[in-house]
Amino acid sequence: MGKGEQTRERILEKAAVLFNRQGFAGSSMADVMHATGLRKGGIYRHFESKEALALEAFDHAVQRVRVRFVAALRDRHDAVARLRAIVGVFREYAVDPPMPGGCPVMNTAIETDDGNPELRARARAVMEEWRAMVRRTVERGQERGEVRPEVDGDALASVCISLLEGGIMMSKLYHDPVHLLRAVDHLDRHVQEQVRV
Repeated sequence: MGKGEQTRERILEKAAVLFNRQGFAGSSMADVMHATGLRKGGIYRHFESKEALALEAFDHAVQRVRVRFVAALRDRHDAVARLRAIVGVFREYAVDPPMPGGCPVMNTAIETDDGNPELRARARAVMEEWRAMVRRTVERGQERGEVRPEVDGDALASVCISLLEGGIMMSKLYHDPVHLLRAVDHLDRHVQEQVRV
């Protein structure tokens, strides 16, 4: 990796944390300059605008979360084990978050609710990806007789994501991981007792 690529990666890393903690609107270019140690021209040499930087910084943050899912799902083929692994990613999240400041998808979705349609669309696309991951796991498990036929994969995805993201929010608000850990424990029991055949 060349020096320019290293600088670009450093900008993305620092901006991803900054935007995840303070939001896009709450972070000025002066904040980005301070976080990266670069002047405005140094940043604009790699990104044409703050908006372009925000989109790539969001992707960078989400990729750090994706890596956790990939690692958790590796070598797990049974649908129930896969669902438990998806939920289990958030147990680790409680003590070692992949990105400081909370979940980048939740933070971005909340901040962009009334503005920045490109960033909002990006957050929604990632949320759709997560929902589809749960739905596909349920459907494949039903085909193989591992998941009860009455389980609605889309409903399970909505409940899992809502409960886990709510747990992240409460843990962040109270500076106490117990709220997220309770959500994880509840979902893990639900998957074992109500989803498994």
